[in-house]
Amino acid sequence: MNESSEANDLAIRRQIIDETKCVVVKVGTRVLTTSDGKLDLERVDRLAEQLCRIADTGRHTIMVSSGAVGAGVAKLGLPQRPTDLKSLQAIAAIGQADLIGAYEKSLQKRGRHAAQVLLTRNDLRRRSGYLHVRNALNGIDELGAIAVVNENDSVAVSELKTTFGDNDRLAAQVAGLFNDVMLILLTDVSALYDGHPDEKDSQPIHMVHDVDDGVMALVDDQVSTVSKGGMGGKLRASKLANSHGHPTIIGSGTEEFVLDRIFAGDAVGTLFVPPKRSLKGRRRWIGSSANVAGTLFLDQGAVDAIQKHGRSLLAIGIQRVEGTFAHGNVVRLVGPNGEEFGRGLSNYRSHEVARIAGKPSEQIEWILGHRPYENVIHRNNLVLRIVPE
Repeated sequence: MNESSEANDLAIRRQIIDETKCVVVKVGTRVLTTSDGKLDLERVDRLAEQLCRIADTGRHTIMVSSGAVGAGVAKLGLPQRPTDLKSLQAIAAIGQADLIGAYEKSLQKRGRHAAQVLLTRNDLRRRSGYLHVRNALNGIDELGAIAVVNENDSVAVSELKTTFGDNDRLAAQVAGLFNDVMLILLTDVSALYDGHPDEKDSQPIHMVHDVDDGVMALVDDQVSTVSKGGMGGKLRASKLANSHGHPTIIGSGTEEFVLDRIFAGDAVGTLFVPPKRSLKGRRRWIGSSANVAGTLFLDQGAVDAIQKHGRSLLAIGIQRVEGTFAHGNVVRLVGPNGEEFGRGLSNYRSHEVARIAGKPSEQIEWILGHRPYENVIHRNNLVLRIVPE
């Protein structure tokens, strides 16, 4: 990196730090465990120390912490992470006690408390649940405590078995609850590299403005016996956070004072810069957290009207309906190529949409006996998909 680009990088970082009012830090299992698989209490303590320094600046500070299953595996002396669901749920419950206890002990030394928040995907799917989680996290901050968030692996099922189960995406969704957020993903590599991190000629990438196919092609995730995430998951989480307008840094959690260096404005890790236009308010929930109740299959004219001209979805562009949903439920939009390209809140129930599909708007009242809405999905309640599941 030449002097000009380095100066530009540092200037962008300092501006982002100045504008940050909320910080969500995610730390992975491999950062929090020692080489023999035990919870690294010294590293937890050092992270807690830095979290307190961030909180002391007046910023809302949230930790999303992996490590419950890893801590449980070590506590029980198991040779490796099990694969069956029952064992994973039980081990997560056993390990979670040690994990939150370690954070509480370290934070308490600095005059703060750890507030355990266990979430499943369902907690964020309903709009009411989404808002309740946000209110709870705000309340924890107002009391001077630091929320330690983790997936509730003891009761979650699909979260343990699918890519959504990694805490990187959870951290991005927690960040999406707030405005003016910086998301920091701490891992066991120092940055995103243009090749494999272990290769001699690989160079770190200091700044990314678009997580496109070329960037995604740089990663080569490997399965770990103790953790579920990888660099691919971190890139998808960064893209989701960027879509909310949140800058993201992927950096080394094994570096002793990595958070201090980030907030000093140093060129740490890889900075993912969000676009100027981003999802706000309800659209964030629609695009990343809401439960999807059905699918609308559209013709190319409707796809073009939505994607190219920012129009609402009219009944005439719908070819068929899949699923059973109510008024106000979120549905996915699929084009003729069979790929999902958007999501939105339906103004009509599924059986009503099936009856008016392919019909002009002026015929809706004649078919249904009422026409409270001109469109099936209004453009203000429609989100083009940015990050795939």
